[in-house]
Amino acid sequence: MAVKGKVTFNVDICKGCALCTTACPVKIISMDTKVINAKGYHPAAVTDPDKCIGCANCAMICPDCVITVERF
Repeated sequence: MAVKGKVTFNVDICKGCALCTTACPVKIISMDTKVINAKGYHPAAVTDPDKCIGCANCAMICPDCVITVERF
């Protein structure tokens, strides 16, 4: 399966609400427990970028516009 999208996060403004993790149909987003951002939260991260389908559900549900999705 070819990669259909690329997800990027503005890590420093993520408040760690985890809504994006529940919105992702292929379950490739999780909270990064090894990183703490400028606001003191664990930000979201992509665990398997090769499986992104470019649906942008994560970006649509994010209340802080942290997520950008590029579609190919």
